Amino acid sequence: MTKDLAAFAKKNGVKYFMISFTDLFGGQRAKLVPAEAIADMQADGAGFAGFATWLDMTPAHPDMLAVPDPDAVIQLPWKPEVAWVAANCMMEGGEVAQAPRNVLRRLIVEAAGEGLYVKTGVEAEFFLLTADGSQISDPYDTAEKPCYDQQAVMRRYDVIREICDYMLALGWAPYQTDHEDANGQFEMNFGFADALVMADKHSFFKFMVKSVAEKHGLRATFMPKPIEGLTGNGCHAHVSVWDAPGDKARKNMFATSSGKGPAGELGLSETGAQFLGGIMKHATAMAAITNPTVNSYKRINAPRTMSGATWAPNTVTWTGNNRTHMVRVPGPGRFELRLADGAANPYLLQAVIIAAGLDGIRSKADPGRRYDIDMYADGHKVKGAPKLPLNLLDALREFDRSKALKSAIGDEFSAAFLKLKRREWDSFVSHFSNWEREHTLDI
Repeated sequence: MTKDLAAFAKKNGVKYFMISFTDLFGGQRAKLVPAEAIADMQADGAGFAGFATWLDMTPAHPDMLAVPDPDAVIQLPWKPEVAWVAANCMMEGGEVAQAPRNVLRRLIVEAAGEGLYVKTGVEAEFFLLTADGSQISDPYDTAEKPCYDQQAVMRRYDVIREICDYMLALGWAPYQTDHEDANGQFEMNFGFADALVMADKHSFFKFMVKSVAEKHGLRATFMPKPIEGLTGNGCHAHVSVWDAPGDKARKNMFATSSGKGPAGELGLSETGAQFLGGIMKHATAMAAITNPTVNSYKRINAPRTMSGATWAPNTVTWTGNNRTHMVRVPGPGRFELRLADGAANPYLLQAVIIAAGLDGIRSKADPGRRYDIDMYADGHKVKGAPKLPLNLLDALREFDRSKALKSAIGDEFSAAFLKLKRREWDSFVSHFSNWEREHTLDI
């Protein structure tokens, strides 16, 4: 744990700090602060005009102060004279309730009050594109089924190795990297952690991947569906709940050997089944958070891709070790939520998982029937399971209708998020596209 950022700078040769926060749309905002000034910033925060970012504020609002969390500091492995540090947004002596990191922190405290500590591992997929973002960067990456293609991953070895080396140096315990199911797509897995730690790592990982790609003359994107016809970027989350945070954790509250019920047969405890029940109960409303862009719905409602499958859900179902469902239970003591995509805000992703799961435990929610079918081949046979939203507007309407989820994640946040996201939808539908001209010009 780092308590004194000035001492950290002196010990590690840091000349500048990036005091960083993430806005409602997942944009990372930062100020570069000399190490000589960091003591004052650690005490009082760096000033920002909230209106200049995607937060629901006006130019008349007072300064928003981003107070760095010294426990979250990360020295940039590729530029060690700079350190990145996540910050908590404050205004006039109080926390900014709509700020995503604050939303997550509040829910973590709420869960801890009930003896529950959520740990997750995220699988953040990304594409490596040409510098202008117009096409995949490897012209030879053309296989119909490119997943795990060893030649393709080795052609991008310099980029992938550099990122993996940095994760090793940071102690993130990376354990595997692969070429994913789309041409030009990659995934790098690292160890699971407490929800806030994972959100900070997820946020930094996106920054690091983009920075290393730029260093190599490429562009990395986590956009949900950057290339038509190819598999999109998911952001799967492996979820478990423990009896204590960090290294103090001893008992996995999701683990069981009872074998009771369909979840118990797969190694999920009653607590795990109820948490899963909350996810199933709120899934259509959660989509506004886990799939937060117009482009997101070109991934979860996509036709078959060139490889033969989208690997994304479109129906609220769960299963055992079967990747065609929204949730799978690949082994005892955890489940994988496959709903989120690369546009998901790292902090809000964790927050909405906790909010839905806590509600599930409190209401003793039943996750419902387990389906063990191939949803891509036989999904039409499933009767009564809710469909995921078809577009961002439908997702926002589902979220707005869910009073329980809005309250759980925070009323002030929910109001701000809905306001700005509806404005984004309005901007999208008012945009004139080439498709309209091509299909309507001669009518």
